[in-house]
Amino acid sequence: MKILVINCGSSSLKYQLLDMDTHHPLAKGLVERIGMAGSVLTHRTAAGAAAVAKKVIEADIPDHKVGISLVLEALVHPEYGVIKGLEDISAVGHRVVHGGEKFSHSVIVDEEVLQGLRECIELAPLHNPPNIAGIEACRKLMPGVPQIAVFDTAFHQTMPPYAYLYGLPYELYEKYKIRKYGFHGTSHKYVSQRAAILLCKPLAELKLISCHLGNGASIAAIKGGKSIETSMGFTPLEGLMMGTRSGDLDPAIVAFIMEKENLSSDEVNDFLNKKCGVLGVSGVSSDFRDIEEAALKGNYRAQLALQIFAHDVKKYIGAYAAVLNGVDAIIFTAGLGENSGSMRADICANLDAFGIELDLEKNKIRGEEVDISVPDAACRVLVIPTNEELMIASDTEALVSKTFP
Repeated sequence: MKILVINCGSSSLKYQLLDMDTHHPLAKGLVERIGMAGSVLTHRTAAGAAAVAKKVIEADIPDHKVGISLVLEALVHPEYGVIKGLEDISAVGHRVVHGGEKFSHSVIVDEEVLQGLRECIELAPLHNPPNIAGIEACRKLMPGVPQIAVFDTAFHQTMPPYAYLYGLPYELYEKYKIRKYGFHGTSHKYVSQRAAILLCKPLAELKLISCHLGNGASIAAIKGGKSIETSMGFTPLEGLMMGTRSGDLDPAIVAFIMEKENLSSDEVNDFLNKKCGVLGVSGVSSDFRDIEEAALKGNYRAQLALQIFAHDVKKYIGAYAAVLNGVDAIIFTAGLGENSGSMRADICANLDAFGIELDLEKNKIRGEEVDISVPDAACRVLVIPTNEELMIASDTEALVSKTFP
């Protein structure tokens, strides 16, 4: 079975075509600058899958439908395509950022589901509209091919009410569904399943803390394969300080900034999401690689940004170890978690009370699936490269196989 995975952003879309017999991608690519001048499709194929390994296609791409049409043309192209026809695609799995309380698992898209997705737009006004646009485009371009919605929030729907509710009047939850939802669910789900395999233990018996650390970052407490706590909240702004997001704040700071800087609610929301985090603290960049380089050269604010971030992660690990009543393994994943040995070392320093001790030589690895703990450590520390596309494809395959055997 071949599954196409689509991830639509506001002006871009990423895709992968996966062969589910091998779990390997046949092709992947990125459409950039949708609706803008200079739009382009960069299409890559697996080694030996096509005559041309990389193809850059410059074209006018006014909307997601045109972008996806170009993707489909690339996949079947006689020179750089990887399938003979679109009939080779069994289903399409779509990343959808927010499913609210309506969707606690992946679903096959029909008109009722689409209406439910539209009702979730107010919870994710920047993300859900392009996600929906991608689904609608594929339904038109690939009639009869099952379309599956896979939600970032679904994995965290197992959190108990005492973990997801805020200290606000309960009526506000009833009226507006103001609660913690959590994000990066497909990533946390994938790495927790891989952790069980690496540890040679049933997932149902494990207590795990998954650290998805990149430009966007979140932590999840996972017990028996189910999320029971996570750091992101009603929106992805809550939790860790991130690339450009502030993370946790005293709520009074928001009103204070609005008054002092004469900002509207939209402007302060944009400020907290796009101009804060390690970018705001360091004044260097939102890219941790740039900040680490500046810190090595003695830049104090870059050093401070890294220290704050490591402290934030360490604080959440301690809290979630308490929530779990012990932890079997800490998982590092995503760009920073997978590749920065120095950040992993800073986070794990002085956590020996939890049985955490790194093998400093193993910790030098980048982007590999490995246990970086010393042999007798009570709590294992794992580096597991995330694969959200494979997780989306696996959910899609499971639903299609169950519904259309």
